[in-house]
Amino acid sequence: MMTGYLLTAGGGRLDLPPFTAWRLKRTQGVPCDSFEGRCLWEGGMEPLLEEACRLIIEEKGARRFTGVLDEYELEWNGAGSGLSLSGRGLAALLLDNEAEGKDYQVATLADILREHVEPYGIRAGGMKYFPPVPGFSVETGSSEWQVLYDFARYHGGIQPRFDVWGNLFVDDVERGQKVVIDDRTGITGLAWRDRRYGVCSEILVRDRGKLRPQRVVNEGFVRQGGRCRRVVTMPGKSAYQAMRYSGQFQLDRSAEERFRLEAELPGSWFCEPGDRVELALTRPGLAGTWTVRETEAVLDGKGTRVKLVLG
Repeated sequence: MMTGYLLTAGGGRLDLPPFTAWRLKRTQGVPCDSFEGRCLWEGGMEPLLEEACRLIIEEKGARRFTGVLDEYELEWNGAGSGLSLSGRGLAALLLDNEAEGKDYQVATLADILREHVEPYGIRAGGMKYFPPVPGFSVETGSSEWQVLYDFARYHGGIQPRFDVWGNLFVDDVERGQKVVIDDRTGITGLAWRDRRYGVCSEILVRDRGKLRPQRVVNEGFVRQGGRCRRVVTMPGKSAYQAMRYSGQFQLDRSAEERFRLEAELPGSWFCEPGDRVELALTRPGLAGTWTVRETEAVLDGKGTRVKLVLG
């Protein structure tokens, strides 16, 4: 059973009835986690509902979601009254806010967290140390998430992520579990996708400091006849290593999006983004180790099920 409660900015709490229908999506980054659900509503607590700003979701006592309350709707009809609501994970606070332009002579992860993350009440869980970055620039109009992501990914090789408690992690610790999907798992649906559109064959990286452009190539895709070049301009005076890493990252990221496997299983929860899945299916003959990119659990008129997006 999926239950939840709302929190107000002043510390108030409003416990919600069990949800009669819901959809919960967990991702590795953007778009961020999201939840939408519907429950019965007896009335009398509308003032507290109006003050609510945070949404917490639990299943059998286990935390499943911590996020921002984006929208709610009260409905009255002949069958009674109901409450529908939706929210996004705390990454939404960084996505919704724009950063002020700034050039750092030398930037550290602590600087980025202090100026672009902590003002929104987000707590940092695990952090990895990497050397300070000289000449890091923030473009006016960039989202706070983009600032954090660019700094961590391009200069530290780390993808920021949030856990179900809303804590931010900027480290390379593997917290996911390893699960096995085989013929006994009870898969109800499978879909395999090879999407070549958007896969880059070449990345040309330039910077405003007039360093020599860096060119990185996806040799395998080029041999298949792929032709898709992207030109990336790095902010500020980027170091040679940062330019090379940025180009290779963009190339690898586009290649990661090419192959996807979607698996649907009965039940409400199976695993989390970042978990490693060992496939051993005789039909249609899929095997190997995959990474969970997204999970989407649903309860509706068709029952409870979960869809895994593997990459």
